[in-house]
Order: sequence, then C-alpha cells, then structure tokens
Amino acid sequence: MIKIALAQRNYHIGNFESNTNKIIQTIKEAQSHGADLVVFAELCVCGYPARDFFEFKEFIDLCAQSAQKIAAVCTDIACIIGLPTYNLKDEGKDLFNSAYFIEGGKVKAIVNKALLPNYDVFDEYRYFEPETEFNCIDFKGYRIALTICEDLWNTIENPLYITRPMDKLITQQPDVMINIAASPFAYNHDEERIDILGNNAKQYQLPLFYVNQVGAQTELIFDGGSLVFDAEGKLIDELPYFKEHVAYYEFEKQAGVPKVSFKHQHTIKSEYTSNIEQIHQGLLLGIRDYFYKSGFSKAILGLSGGIDSAVVCALAAEALGPQNVMAVLLPSRFSSDHSITDAEDLVKNLGCLSETIYIKDITEAFEGALHPQFDNLPFNIAEENIQSRSRAVLLMAMCNKFGYILLNTSNKSEAAVGYGTLYGDMCGGISVLGDVYKTQVYELANYINREQEIIPQNSIVKPPSAELRPGQKDSDSLPEYDILDTILMEYIENRKSSSEIIALGYDEQVVRRVIKLVNGAEHKRYQTPPILRVSPKAFGMGRRMPIVGKYLS
Repeated sequence: MIKIALAQRNYHIGNFESNTNKIIQTIKEAQSHGADLVVFAELCVCGYPARDFFEFKEFIDLCAQSAQKIAAVCTDIACIIGLPTYNLKDEGKDLFNSAYFIEGGKVKAIVNKALLPNYDVFDEYRYFEPETEFNCIDFKGYRIALTICEDLWNTIENPLYITRPMDKLITQQPDVMINIAASPFAYNHDEERIDILGNNAKQYQLPLFYVNQVGAQTELIFDGGSLVFDAEGKLIDELPYFKEHVAYYEFEKQAGVPKVSFKHQHTIKSEYTSNIEQIHQGLLLGIRDYFYKSGFSKAILGLSGGIDSAVVCALAAEALGPQNVMAVLLPSRFSSDHSITDAEDLVKNLGCLSETIYIKDITEAFEGALHPQFDNLPFNIAEENIQSRSRAVLLMAMCNKFGYILLNTSNKSEAAVGYGTLYGDMCGGISVLGDVYKTQVYELANYINREQEIIPQNSIVKPPSAELRPGQKDSDSLPEYDILDTILMEYIENRKSSSEIIALGYDEQVVRRVIKLVNGAEHKRYQTPPILRVSPKAFGMGRRMPIVGKYLS
C-alpha cells in the first residue's frame, strides 16, 4: 500500500522563492500525515503560463535550482513536480514541459509532455518539444503511468493528435495513472474535464489521480477541482474549487484489483454548482490574485449607478475588502438623479470608500477649447466621448496619486460590439466583466443579492443607459440584450458564420449588423485591458482576429 497526497496549490509565475517554499512546506505537511508520495501540478515550480519567460536561460536555470532545493527535503518521501527542462538533443525545440519524480533526495525519473496544446489560450508548441518515448515509474512495488495534462485529452471523437501516450504506457502494465495539470477555468469546463478523465480511467481500467493548480494568472483563472477516479471510471473524489487544498489517499491492489481509499473527509459534491455561481467564484479569485500577485491592494472604479459598475464594485469589495475599494461618482449634466442615488445606496450597502467629482465644468472646458474647430457643429458622439474620457483622466489621476488599480467595468456584450469609448470607459488595469455577457451580468447581480439587497434593485430593473446624452438608452443603438447575446454567443463561442446564425431563425438584418459591429470593434479590443476569462472563448489571448480582415464584415 502507498499513501498519496494530492496538493492543489496556488502558484505565482516566476516567484521561485514563494513557489519553492510552498512546495517544500506542503511536502513536510504531507510527510507528517504519513504520505509516501505528494503530487503537485504541471509547471508548479515556475507557474503556468510563463509564456516568453521560457526564452530566458536564467529562468530555466532557476527552475532547476528550485527543483534541487525541493529534492533535498524528499529523503523519506517522494514527490512529483512540474518544471521546464532542457532538450539535450540538437533537433527540436530547446525545452520540454516536464515532470520530475523525486525520491531519496534525487530525481529518479523525468517524464516529458507529449501532447502540446496550441489552440485557444494555449501556446505550448511555441516553447516545447513533444515527447515520443514513454516509460512507467516503479515506486514501492507499484508501477505509475505519469502523464501531463493534455496527454490524457486525446480520447475525444475528433482527436487533435496522432498518438496517445497511455496507449504506449499501458503495455508496461501500470497499476495506477497520475496526471498533473494546469487546466484553466471556464464555466462549462468542469463537466467536460470529468468526462474526459473518467473515460481514461474506464478505457485503461486503472485508477486515476488528477491534480490541477488553482489561482489566477492575469486573465487565466485556474479552478482546482482535482479529481480521483476508480478503475471503472467512476468519480470517487473531487477537491474543492477555487481554493487551495491537500487530500490524502491510500492505494493498493487486493487480489490483483487496484483500490483507492480515503484519508480525509469525503469532499465530492452532490451536484454541480450553477454557471453563475462558478463565474462569481472565478471572478473573485481573479480579482484577488491579480492585485496580490501584482503587489497592489487598492482598487478604484467609476460608479455610475448602472448595473455593470455596481456588480464590479460589489465583487471588488468582496474580493479585496470594502476598505480597499474606492468608488468614484462622476456625474455629468446628463446623469439622472436616480443614478446618483443608486450609486450612493450601493456604497452604503457595501461600506466601501467613495468620492464624488462633477465633470460638467471639465467637459465644458474641453468643448470650449474645441469650439473653433467644431465651429457650431451639432452635438454628437464627439461630445459624448469627451465625457467618458474626462472620467478616465480623473480616475487615472487618482491611481497615480494614491496607488490604485483601475477596474474596467465593460461587459462582454459591449466589448463585442464596440459599445464603449476607447481611452474612456474602456480603460483600466483589469477587465472584470469583459467575458460576462450583459444577460449574465443581471444573473450575477441577482446572485450577489441572493441573501440580502446589496446592489440596489433600481440598478437592476432600470433600462441600461450610458447617460451621455438626454434620454439615451442602450436599446437606441443595440438590439435588446437577450437577442444580442444569443447572436454573439453563436458567433464568438460557437464560431458560426452569419449565414449559419440566420439559418437558426434570427433576423438577417440584425445578424449582419451585429457581426459587422463585432468585426469593426477589433481595433478597440486590441487596446483594452486583460479580461478575466470565465467562458470557453474569451476576448484576448484566446481569440485572435485580424483588425483589417474583410471576411464576414
């Protein structure tokens, strides 16, 4: 029998001291619980995704030095850690995405990742060489088939790769599978992950221990949710989501049959949480880690009284503490009295900090300065955007003066169709709702209010408006959000063309207009802050479109 600890930890890219100390501390903790083997996540030593840090020789050498420090404490316990290693052959890329199996203070085996994802947010073939040779690891009388994340994701109907590492490893008669991963969060990804991994356990008739990292790395959020399956593919344990955790198991073979038992309280959920609850938890983790890992603690945002800024303010207050959130009311001559009241009520409900700065005189000064150039031309989008950009100037000035990070409050629907002001309300350090459609923002607001009214009900029920001209409503410029969002999801997430969306029954004129707006706003999205990713297809590093492309425009 061997005792296995799964270590679901939060790492910081390039923070070798912190990551190494966390790994060593966890090893000592696992040893005190009688564990024989403690398993950490993919590239845990350096953090994932390290991106072009992999091009620095010193970065790779620091990973190796950290691994030696970790090995030094593994004298009476074994561990599995992930790190980049050099490819010693002349052919191919210079690096492997590797796992060290450490025992007796030494690296006893090195396993390299074979299947390198190069889609959506993944860019691993840019840096790593795929492995072509596969060997199991012998440990205390058991044989381990160790793989890294994507190596087990080729059992789908339309495989992306021409090989399956487990097809090679199974010929060596392993007793158990272990997979170390850095699998990012999307609100529908946990079910897919469970299906894929369960199918592996069932196909190869082996128990499977899967450990995922947790924590946010700029826009990518990792949800943890490490898993254990029996040899029939049944999920028998599921670690918590969005937080660090270590769980302990006993593995043995009885009459030739592999068996897993627990050394901790059973944590498997009775049912999946809703998409909105997962998005809420993911955004909290994304905000918290963005500030902590960037070395900042205080957030600022413009609070309009509308639903988007209200939801962002509530999330920030929960993630960072209300004492660390500055909400700035920036009313113009077009701001309604109820918007100011709604914003003030939210501040009272949250207990966050607030300031009010009236921008009427500022915008009029800009308009006055431009009077010779505008020459009595009628009021239009130019004057509307002056208001938004004036607000951004004031908010960024407060960032510079007091050390705040500005939270962007644009939602995915607005970002998709370009319904926002570049260098105005589209600026910020991190975009909190940029991957959350407007209809989902309403769901988030109601979820935040699930126990008591935090976001004023008027912010939720009133018609959304930018309030940049008299009587303005979003519906003056856009289709109703329930229609807009379904078309956007078909185009962005499902990659359907305009003709395919029209064939689903949507109005042709509306569809073509929406898609033209999306494509025409690409230049804006290139200049906006990183977006916390919660969907399977977010703007940013996971969606790469040409700015001047003609297709579907």
